[in-house]
Amino acid sequence: MNLHAVKAIYKFEMARTWRTLFQSIATPVMTTSLYFVVFGSAIGSRMMEIDGVSYGAFIVPGLIMLTVLMESVSNGSFGIYMPKFAGTIYELLSAPVGLTETLLGYTGAAATKSVILGLVILATARLFVPFSIEHPFWMIGFLVLTSVTFALLGFLIGIWADSWEKIQIVPMMVVTPLTFLGGSFYSISMLPEVWQKITLFNPVVYLGPTSTSC
Repeated sequence: MNLHAVKAIYKFEMARTWRTLFQSIATPVMTTSLYFVVFGSAIGSRMMEIDGVSYGAFIVPGLIMLTVLMESVSNGSFGIYMPKFAGTIYELLSAPVGLTETLLGYTGAAATKSVILGLVILATARLFVPFSIEHPFWMIGFLVLTSVTFALLGFLIGIWADSWEKIQIVPMMVVTPLTFLGGSFYSISMLPEVWQKITLFNPVVYLGPTSTSC
């Protein structure tokens, strides 16, 4: 394996993140902060506890997952699609870089961005709602595995897509609806029994705050 190629691709993608820090980090954090203000503070203060925790604390993992899933897919797809769109992909194809190195470089960078973003949002959430982390080690492992998995999905989308519209299809038409319907803002135990069983077929349910009660 050409580790120099993996390192070069990874560093290039991470450098692009730091060059566009406002778009890559600040904007998702600001957007999620609005969710905390509206749902956590304004609406959450008028709602009862869910599964023994305040509503504001309940939606923290769901909001983190929503951002991590979206950003992992978006970063994974944009990283490989942009060279195709700009025509610089031929430089990569003509270099002594194989599929494994390309995959590790792009998805590793996309997953790293998502993990950083998830941790920043977690820290930001403390400004709005009090909460505690029972198992921090497992939380980090879960965050990393989720980021890597959806970065790989994004990479596949970037390979498949031949237009910017196709890049947005899966994040906007699949990931977002599944996340909102997966118990991010409510407990699935609040649904009628029939809908509870239907909701269990949604894979995002097992990534959100209600996953421990499924």
